[in-house]
Amino acid sequence: MFRNLFWASALAVGVLAHTGPAYAGAYIFAGTDADDHGSASGGANQSGWLFMQRAVENLAGKITNGKKLVVSLGSDPGTSAGLAAQSAFSLSSLVGAGWTYGVVNGASGVSAFLQGLGSGITPLLANTGIIMLDSGSNVTGGLDSAEEAALVTNAGALNAFLGSGGALFSQANSYGFLSTLVPGLGVVAKSNTGITLTAAGTASFPGLTNADLSTGPYHSAFTNVGGIPVLGLGNLDNLIIGSSAGTITDPNQPTTVPEPASLALLFAGIAGASLLRRRS
Repeated sequence: MFRNLFWASALAVGVLAHTGPAYAGAYIFAGTDADDHGSASGGANQSGWLFMQRAVENLAGKITNGKKLVVSLGSDPGTSAGLAAQSAFSLSSLVGAGWTYGVVNGASGVSAFLQGLGSGITPLLANTGIIMLDSGSNVTGGLDSAEEAALVTNAGALNAFLGSGGALFSQANSYGFLSTLVPGLGVVAKSNTGITLTAAGTASFPGLTNADLSTGPYHSAFTNVGGIPVLGLGNLDNLIIGSSAGTITDPNQPTTVPEPASLALLFAGIAGASLLRRRS
């Protein structure tokens, strides 16, 4: 059973059915645990929580499935992770644009959500525009090992969600779902401080500074990113990456802001390249 399941007006967005063509969605993957290094003051998010806000605002402008629900998978309400995710949404521009917010946690809850099973789960998934994945064990109330295992088991569902025009924002968890779908894109453990936004990152996260991202250590970095835009660097590590078009082998992206893409397209590019190597 779910450890916890709630959403704010989640079913109300059911009327927002989208009948147009579906396109691949956008994603932002970060090696940070910004949910553990931020706060809100005077009605504004600070430091890491501001990064989270800017990330969902960026993705909201790139979804193509027409849905207006943000779902946080794995965050426990009232904990560091839960408060950060809630604040990132509630103080963002999405609220004024008619978006709503929900939380699904517990391994069984995460699995049921991604599989479209259980009472109330199907309309929740069907009307989700953005999925947020918390940091792992680095933050209180974030993704636990069972929830991360559920993500790996249901990695194909995350893939399908992106392929249908949804968007995904993930922070420093184990990223097992990513290595399952895209073996060529590496994720390595790191422990260092200091993050610098690239030109693409500055354009993607208006008003965010290097200091906002550098209030605590980062924990993961990405290797073999190919043409995926790098949005944040730390000690030569690729710490924040994101895209909304193209594949790893054929990114077809400008150098300033991320363009449309999905895990499905990324995986297809790598699989195709591997097949050509085997035949050569």
